[in-house]
Amino acid sequence: MVLQREIMDGIGNTMQKKAAELERMAEVLVTGEQLRLRLHEAKVIKDRRHHLRTYPNCFVAKELIDWLMEHKEASDRDTAIRIMQKLLDQSIVHHVCDEHREFKDLKLFYRFRKDDGTFPLDHEAKVFMRGQRIYEKLMNMENNLLQTREEEDAAYEQTLVASEFIDWLLQEGEIATRQEAEQLGRRLLEHGIIQHVTNKHHFGDGPLLYQFRMNFRRRRRLMELLAERGRIPESHDSPFCLRKQNSDGGNTSFLSVSPTKEIKVVGGARRSSMSSSCGSSGYYSSSPTLSSSPPVLCNPKSVLKRQISPEELQAPGGAFTKKTVTIVGDAVGWGFVVRGTKPCHIQAVDPSGPAAAAGMKVRQFVVSVNGQSVLSLDYRTVSDLILTGPRTVVMEVMEEPTC
Repeated sequence: MVLQREIMDGIGNTMQKKAAELERMAEVLVTGEQLRLRLHEAKVIKDRRHHLRTYPNCFVAKELIDWLMEHKEASDRDTAIRIMQKLLDQSIVHHVCDEHREFKDLKLFYRFRKDDGTFPLDHEAKVFMRGQRIYEKLMNMENNLLQTREEEDAAYEQTLVASEFIDWLLQEGEIATRQEAEQLGRRLLEHGIIQHVTNKHHFGDGPLLYQFRMNFRRRRRLMELLAERGRIPESHDSPFCLRKQNSDGGNTSFLSVSPTKEIKVVGGARRSSMSSSCGSSGYYSSSPTLSSSPPVLCNPKSVLKRQISPEELQAPGGAFTKKTVTIVGDAVGWGFVVRGTKPCHIQAVDPSGPAAAAGMKVRQFVVSVNGQSVLSLDYRTVSDLILTGPRTVVMEVMEEPTC
């Protein structure tokens, strides 16, 4: 029995490691493609001549580094080189004559492999690129496939009915038979591109609801390519825990945040199991800043001006107003931190994350999560609800008017 449990644990760890590798690969591919399109638009990529020979669709390394710094994608030239080296190592870009395996800050020509047809399309890369193409087609077309629908008494935005999705794939010529379409749906789910709204079912040709788990349109920071993506230790503060700064017990100070100022940078980590290994040490954003200064630390003290009771929140004619925010998590997470109890409040929001884009703000009080009232719950329970729920989180929050 013990041996069987160890075997199952080993299989589970292997699957989690594989899922993390696939997620990382997806982020590199999408980030590289976003950069390629931006460089084409800025005319940094163009046909160039050298020694009477024309090299189509290439860029000059030195000019590109200048562009990255000008657009604040890198704080210095060394960082810009490291970013591009990452893309070179992942076969996203290469030297036009394949004479340099290192990215150099020189007048050398490099090219995106997608522009010259040399990109190595292994099985995983094909799935991600196909998923991205399908995602863009659905977002750009006027259709009724992506709708708000209900399942298990909860509403989910931008959902696909599996059978209707298969009909559309056949109509668009993406696939030849329903069986092949179902297999494609399963591959998209296994690679973390789509998911069942409650994570209870694999993909199948039927009435079940699915959502895109990966937001291909989220603007990726190139600095994210340099972030370490190993297992992030977490605390019980929320499922969007911030990484520990010094695991060896170094500086444990926090950035002081006054009640009238919001935390500037806080990143949401990907969803994973929760542990208490973080202790009381400092935490910083898992999404790196674009400056060379130390990471901005998360304040451990409550950002609330005063504690509010559920009764005061819901008092007729009270000062608090209710709003609904729908947050579609990306490959990194949702980008906010929950703290407090009865009721919980929003302690921090990543200004470049999905939560901020949805209108979530610091010091809002959490009223409900996916239709379930949470006014009488503590942040651990609320965090578990979000952590174990769908990628798209619908939350009701209440806030005091700012004026």
